Amino acid sequence: MKYIYSLFLLLSIYTIAPAQQVDNALLLDYYQNQKYADAYKYLKGIYTEPITDMKALANLAYTSRMGGSLADAESYYLRIYDKDSTNTAILFNLGNINAGRGNNVKAITYYKKILLIDSTNFSVYKELASLSQTQLDTLGYGYYLVKANTINPKEPDVAYDLGRFYLPSKKYNKAEAVLNIAIQADSSNLILLQGKAEVSYLEKKYPETIATCAKLMQSGEKNPYVIQWMALSYYKTLQYKLALNTFLLLPNNLQNESSFYYIAMCYKALDDQPNAIIYMQKAIVDGVSAYVGDYYNEIGDSQDRLHQVKKASASFQKSLQFKETSLVYYSLANLFDTELKDKASAIKYYKKFLASKPDAKEDQKYIEYATSRIPALGGKLSTVQ
Repeated sequence: MKYIYSLFLLLSIYTIAPAQQVDNALLLDYYQNQKYADAYKYLKGIYTEPITDMKALANLAYTSRMGGSLADAESYYLRIYDKDSTNTAILFNLGNINAGRGNNVKAITYYKKILLIDSTNFSVYKELASLSQTQLDTLGYGYYLVKANTINPKEPDVAYDLGRFYLPSKKYNKAEAVLNIAIQADSSNLILLQGKAEVSYLEKKYPETIATCAKLMQSGEKNPYVIQWMALSYYKTLQYKLALNTFLLLPNNLQNESSFYYIAMCYKALDDQPNAIIYMQKAIVDGVSAYVGDYYNEIGDSQDRLHQVKKASASFQKSLQFKETSLVYYSLANLFDTELKDKASAIKYYKKFLASKPDAKEDQKYIEYATSRIPALGGKLSTVQ
């Protein structure tokens, strides 16, 4: 796409600058085999400075750009631009080179110069839309997409991007209209169909969403979004068996609180209460941070240091509900032992600590202490499970 305006330069490789001999057959071989760096090196050896011939500069600019020497290419294109500032192909190349080098501000400047000459240039609007996403521009991403789409409403990339642009502002009708035109021109374009499925789902057109997702999945497009839009659409239309089967297509590593909840609700609607309970419990577990147990443990430790022993005990117990860890058992045992003077509970948690297989190296001092305290409190080490 970005090199379309440079193709005219290929025609110039057969033109020889005055008093210079170019092996056109060799150049053609370089071009056909895409050895642009070799072509550039060859031409550099043929043309000598100062180079004033426009076609020679064009050859050097093209081959250096295609060969990856962007700084050299920009220099040659600028020399052509100095002689012809209205050449849109040169401006487009300068825009592309600067975009490729990360200089988006200069790239935008060159692209906008093209619009002063040709205000209906689709490719320029498309490039400006892309650049405006990462570079502050007074007109903005949406403006350029609309302009590009107006010029060529059938182009799929712009149609898809514009359709998605309308979604955050809930302009679903506009998104749908844009996508429909592009889909009419290319009804098998999976990117457009995915955009259509999302818009249909957001519009709550569930039968239409199901039909579009089915077409996507028949074509092999089974990404998680497509599966979830289809599954949720089945659920919203009370087709619980189909919804359940579709949700279960999600790989285990992509299941989450939401999918677990809807799977549970599907089982419930199908009067399978045991599975409904299983998946609702999974939803609860997934909806809670994996670190909640650690948080309660830290709260308990702080409360213990403040001698808020009952609160500390409750926090440690809460921690164990989320994650059983050796040191929480030890903290509880020590709390019951030293603060609450509850020998039975202290023995119980010292035993649970030892049974949890604490790290023999890092927790050695805790292991030794627990082992000594159990008999000291009247317990028996032999009963440790």
